[in-house]
Amino acid sequence: MSSDRVIETPIDVSVPAPAQPAVEVRGLSKRYEIYNAPQDRLKQMVMPRLARLFGRQPKEYFREFWALRNIDLTVSRGETVAIIGQNGSGKSTFLQLVCGTLFPSEGEVRRNGRIAALLELGAGFNPEFTGEENVFLSGMLYGLSEQQLKERYDSIIAFAEIGEFIGQPVKTYSSGMYVRLAFAIAAHVDADVLVVDEALSVGDVRFTQKCMRFLREFQKNGTLLFVSHDVSAVTSLCSRAVWLDHGSIRDDGPAKEVVEAYLAEQHVLDRKAQGVAVTTARKERARAQMKALDVVDPRIDLLKGANSIQVFEFDADANHHAFGAGGATIVEVSLTDEDGHGLQLLHGGELVTLEIRVNLSVPLTNLIFGFYLKDRLGQRLFGDNTHLTYEDAIEGSAADEFRAQFQFRMPILPAGAYSVDAAVASGTQQEHTQQHWIHDALQFRAVDSTMRHGLVGIPMLRIKVEKERSVA
Repeated sequence: MSSDRVIETPIDVSVPAPAQPAVEVRGLSKRYEIYNAPQDRLKQMVMPRLARLFGRQPKEYFREFWALRNIDLTVSRGETVAIIGQNGSGKSTFLQLVCGTLFPSEGEVRRNGRIAALLELGAGFNPEFTGEENVFLSGMLYGLSEQQLKERYDSIIAFAEIGEFIGQPVKTYSSGMYVRLAFAIAAHVDADVLVVDEALSVGDVRFTQKCMRFLREFQKNGTLLFVSHDVSAVTSLCSRAVWLDHGSIRDDGPAKEVVEAYLAEQHVLDRKAQGVAVTTARKERARAQMKALDVVDPRIDLLKGANSIQVFEFDADANHHAFGAGGATIVEVSLTDEDGHGLQLLHGGELVTLEIRVNLSVPLTNLIFGFYLKDRLGQRLFGDNTHLTYEDAIEGSAADEFRAQFQFRMPILPAGAYSVDAAVASGTQQEHTQQHWIHDALQFRAVDSTMRHGLVGIPMLRIKVEKERSVA
């Protein structure tokens, strides 16, 4: 077996930043020895040596498990890269090798700059030490001096927000308190590379938002390696994603594309096609007992002069990224106005209808039609499906054709690219089989916008300002 190599290179300011990647791994592999019984460990320590002593072929008392095998990856300075994959795919092992808490069985790791890591819960903490003591212990492990830590101590404690518990042993901390303190320390070490492994999956919403704000600020100058099962966080934060599968790289590319491929694969693994031949029921009921109030923004005429959203037509011959069992096929996705005319340009605030036409190739029962509107990062802005709208099941035979319609007022969109995912499934809301899912079936581009903040702008029913009192 080849020797492992871990190479840490100091930053050379004489070399342009693009010439020195933040992290570079070549032929990276990690091997574990799995023993069936505790006594096999002792046998492995003694018996092979005795066998070689007597000139015999030594026997192995373990089986090999390769958590990672032949990983080649380069992360450039300033990149934000997500590592995704199922549990057991090697994500955490990869990050620990990058951080240096594990050593590779084969290959090499090159790091340029200081790395701060948020790995498994409480990693790097001594459970018997107080929070204060662990601040200095962890900070020194990151390379900070005692004086630097004293200067930053108050800021670290303020960021962690754990109050008087800072003087208690960390073994008494909740999981949320662990993460608060660990993140606060990592946020104050002036790292060049930050590694986050599912650390944001615990803790309250307010602190998670605080961490996300820090990460977005860190992205401006630093390099981020991010592991999460939250695909929305991946597509929102990361420009690139690496999909690990059984210890090898399955895909590497733009985060949105890799996440979509990963989700499609997971659905294929989790679901099987199903369906029987029955009749179609079209009984529609209201979702709520209250009368629907349509919203018309009083500024709509002004907005039309400032907003411009271009709609690109659905192309059935395009090479869409799609997946599904194949029992039904989406043949058309369109956006129309109140009169049923196709839309190519809109402004936001108009009443529109998204229409999905589907052909069945086999009998199917409990059909569900749905869509998502996404931004360029793959974040799902809004969407809906037909499951709750129909009291009776929607069923069909082979060669039946369906037309699902969703009517809503188009929100005001910030300038940028948008797309619609369209889908048809069979089953229930909780347990269903995707028959056909098309990513980016319909595309939009908002060229101009009066909106400057947030993900979408909603049409206002009324905007009013009144002076309660005057001192004049």
